[in-house]
Amino acid sequence: MALVLTEEQQLLRDTATQFFQERLPIANLRKLRDTKDATGFDQAAWKEMADLGFAGIMISEKYGGTDFGPVGLGLVLEQAGRTLAASPLVSTVLLCGSAVQLAGNATQRQEILSAIAAGDRIMALALEEGPHHNPTHIATRAEADGSSYRISGTKTFVLDGHVAEQLIVVARTNGDENDRTGITLFLVDPKAAGVKVTRTIMVDSRNAANIEFDNVSVPASAVLGSVDGGNDVLEQVLDIARIGLSAEMLGMVQQTFDTTLEYLKERKQFGKVIGSFQALQHRMAVLFSEIELCRSVVLDALSALEERRNDVPLIASLAKSRLSDVATLMTNEGLQMHGGMGMTDQFDVGLFMKRARVAAASFGDGNFHRDRYATLEGY
Repeated sequence: MALVLTEEQQLLRDTATQFFQERLPIANLRKLRDTKDATGFDQAAWKEMADLGFAGIMISEKYGGTDFGPVGLGLVLEQAGRTLAASPLVSTVLLCGSAVQLAGNATQRQEILSAIAAGDRIMALALEEGPHHNPTHIATRAEADGSSYRISGTKTFVLDGHVAEQLIVVARTNGDENDRTGITLFLVDPKAAGVKVTRTIMVDSRNAANIEFDNVSVPASAVLGSVDGGNDVLEQVLDIARIGLSAEMLGMVQQTFDTTLEYLKERKQFGKVIGSFQALQHRMAVLFSEIELCRSVVLDALSALEERRNDVPLIASLAKSRLSDVATLMTNEGLQMHGGMGMTDQFDVGLFMKRARVAAASFGDGNFHRDRYATLEGY
């Protein structure tokens, strides 16, 4: 693993830094929240991101992408995390784009990946069915009906589900609801008969949706990958998402640290800046060390994806566990060091805390991934 970025990667990071700071600063999230924006993200900015190549960063050039790879996307997500930029990068690019690349046939790849890279299609993965991440608990069923399937069930926390133009639905075609096998992925039109989408807004002001499927008919050509073989694809997709989200959380914790450090240099108490107090210096030193470790873990995880290493599941759980814990710790400490003012909406630290809570719980929290890591290691 190279801990030093290449010249092209540095250029990409600088481009992303400038874009998010100028085009999607934290003020943009506040605007979306306060105006109760119907979409939940800036559509014009999303199109600009596609024009810059961000939407197609993991997509082959033959489909209109830039094929910059996981490290490239991680660098973009890190900068997005620093400004809490709301966009379909996670739902459309990380989750659905990866699923189509891994399991799609030639026709599906050509049609869907080209649309994603151009910024012309928003997609959402309909996976979760309960309050906590449990990717093998699938009660939604798809029953064969001649040359088609009929899907019935309910999905929760579908990221960008209310604006998605196409869904990837995880349904059971065989076995009991807790079996690891017998899972199939389906491409579903959210406007099809029997689909009911209800928008919800999470504590971090991001989009999620509850989606009900009532005997929804889809053709056999809507199957993504193989029938009953969806779990293998799903696990790979989720690991990509876990690593990508860890990169976003790295940006969040770094920005929270930088903002808190500036506050400690300005805020005065007892006639002195509070950053001169040794107790606060010790706490910041611990956080600095934790963030540096996180940076190494995330870059190693992104490199593992790019190099297609066999330890991707392990390093994905390591990264997600560590970043989930440190994001919670850093935002807690940041708010405390801001004192009572940190509890007000005047400061951004509260927004970072809310986003950290949602990101930590998405695709498995620290406890989920410590257990998964132990299981993968045979304990």
